[in-house]
Amino acid sequence: MNLARPFQRYAATPTAAGSTGAAWQLLQVKDFLGRQWRLIALALAVALALAGVYLSVTPARYTARLDLVIDTKRITWSNSELSTENRIVEDASVESEIEATQSENIILLVVKRLHLDEDAEFARTSPGLRQRLLAFLKLAPAAAPEDSKEQLTRNAVDALRRNLDVTRIGRSYIEQIAFTSLDPDKAAKIANGFADAYIEDQLQAKFDATHRASLWLEQRIGELRQQASDAFRQVQDFKSANSIIIGGEGKLASEIELDQLGKALAKARADTTEAQAKLERMTHVLQQRARKQNVDIPDPAVTDALSNPVITKLRQQFFDDQNKDIEWSARYGSDHQATKNLRAEMAALRQAIWDEISRIAESYKSEVQIAQSQEAAIDQRMSEVFQQSAQTRQLQVRLRELETAANTYRGLYETFLTRFTQSVQQQSFPSTEARVISTAAVGTKSHPKTAFTLILASLFGLGLGVAGGLAREQMSRRIRTRAQLESLLGTSCLAVVPSIGSRLLPRRKKGATKDSGAFRKITEVAPFSATAEAFRYVKVAIDLSPADSKVIGIVSALPGEGKTTIAATLAAFIAKSGARVLLIDGDLRNPSITKSLGYTNHQGLIDVVVNNASASDLVIHDHKYEFDFLPSSTRMKPVNSSDVLTSAVFTKTLKSAADDYDYVLVDLPPVLAVVDVKAAAHLFDGFILVVEWDSTSSDDVVRALSASSTVSERLIGTVLNKADVSTLRRMEGYSDRDYKYYTKDGI
Repeated sequence: MNLARPFQRYAATPTAAGSTGAAWQLLQVKDFLGRQWRLIALALAVALALAGVYLSVTPARYTARLDLVIDTKRITWSNSELSTENRIVEDASVESEIEATQSENIILLVVKRLHLDEDAEFARTSPGLRQRLLAFLKLAPAAAPEDSKEQLTRNAVDALRRNLDVTRIGRSYIEQIAFTSLDPDKAAKIANGFADAYIEDQLQAKFDATHRASLWLEQRIGELRQQASDAFRQVQDFKSANSIIIGGEGKLASEIELDQLGKALAKARADTTEAQAKLERMTHVLQQRARKQNVDIPDPAVTDALSNPVITKLRQQFFDDQNKDIEWSARYGSDHQATKNLRAEMAALRQAIWDEISRIAESYKSEVQIAQSQEAAIDQRMSEVFQQSAQTRQLQVRLRELETAANTYRGLYETFLTRFTQSVQQQSFPSTEARVISTAAVGTKSHPKTAFTLILASLFGLGLGVAGGLAREQMSRRIRTRAQLESLLGTSCLAVVPSIGSRLLPRRKKGATKDSGAFRKITEVAPFSATAEAFRYVKVAIDLSPADSKVIGIVSALPGEGKTTIAATLAAFIAKSGARVLLIDGDLRNPSITKSLGYTNHQGLIDVVVNNASASDLVIHDHKYEFDFLPSSTRMKPVNSSDVLTSAVFTKTLKSAADDYDYVLVDLPPVLAVVDVKAAAHLFDGFILVVEWDSTSSDDVVRALSASSTVSERLIGTVLNKADVSTLRRMEGYSDRDYKYYTKDGI
């Protein structure tokens, strides 16, 4: 048998492996709860009892809540008008206001305003455990010295800080002030007091900041006024010292004059050019007349250009006379005296026109000379002014620096003066960003929370019970369930034999031990009880074993596990079925089964081996239980019992008994106590291992089977003995109701 092979209690098909594993886990949980429910219930009851004590002795506390909003619109007073300023309030700003609400300054203000330093709930501190213990042992005075006024205030501040809770509601700009007290009215009063104190502190802080700013601004304004005045004076002194004149547009006088002279020079040059053009035209007309000896009047375009009224009038008269000349010549003839006189008049008019043109030409000459003179004068003046302005421009750089400094000081002075005016106005119009949107009503009970405490105690009790149960099962190495034994050894647990009490035991035979009472009580159970059926199951397991012979050794890991009782009872139950059974007491050092059956004075196995007695002559037939019994002598104990069991005589005796009997059951000594089983294991066809319930550890069982590979390989099954049926039923769901179907006897 492979001890490391895991025991599979239930077989599962590959398709249902997942669901079967989950069901098996649920069954394990159910079995665990069935085994440890008393411990879990005890832990739950203790936790609930402690919670009840806590709820009964803890004084009720009440919490009042108030909502305070941090306004994003700050009211300001500027330019003599009331206005609002929109501001973005960030998370850091809200958190800062929350910390400011629960700052020590606010708490001190609430303490002083509500006289909480005189309230015993906050100002008086109860003596600590150490002080009370010392007072109880009379090592320190019971009454503590009277606290000072400062200490009472400090105690009140600490108490308010412990009972105050300021939180932000979601992502809004609303902060909630919650205060807890023994009195619901007092809790509401203090919560409202915190809101009032916070708003008052904000107003006072703004007033103080504005007042300090006003004082500083006033001092700074005086300094800036003096600096601006000195800078302006430096500008004027510099202008006077350097004869710098600034025009209305901020330009120097020389620059303005240069601009004007430039315009005048341009106009003079235009006039000169125009006069020269007119003179050249007139000169050209006069030169043509002289060259061609032309006596006609000048071209109308010239006269029109001259726009001279005299010439215009003379030309008009000339054209009239010319028309008359044509008319008169046609009427009177060209030689008529009137015609001649008219022609003479026309010649006079022509000469008058040319004379006028000559006079105009002379006037044009005069205009050209005058224009040229003016142009030369303006040009000379510009040169003079430009030379003067070159020096002034060098000084203007320094002047600009002085003017910039003066303007800067003046701008700062005006800015600070405006700010100072606003600051003074804000002192008379204080504002704050916070306002109360819901005042605190009468406080509601917040501590202790009965439902929460009971639920928490229940969860704690259940958790503690489950943890204790798990620790109890993990730390305990004792075998308590069939599944545990089967999983450990990889073989079936053939039977569970209940523990038999001492009451109503039948009378023992003379010389019998007290163990015989348990044996008789088990053998006298109802034939259809669970106990009887368990032993029948052991018989069936022996019958189904692959061994040809039926020489079975009954073993245990340690003494006192009940293997003797199991061996005798098994022999009695098999014998009742009509089979021939031989029971041999193979525990030579402690022949318990011989003592239990009351055959202490009879010869037995040792006599067969040592004295070569016939085994058939020493076998005793028990008429009550119908099995044959080969006792072991109680009068002498062999030193080497293993030599007796491995002797040729004992081997021959077993072979002969296997031929004569259907079942040969041998009560062997404990495996770990002596070496007998390990030495004689090869003589047996199979073994039944008896394990005492809730006594034998798993380590002992494993060591017992590891001590002999033959016992391990030929192990038919195990018997869980001395079991507490009710506890076992609770631990693994063990029940004998199937057998109660046939009989009313449960055991």
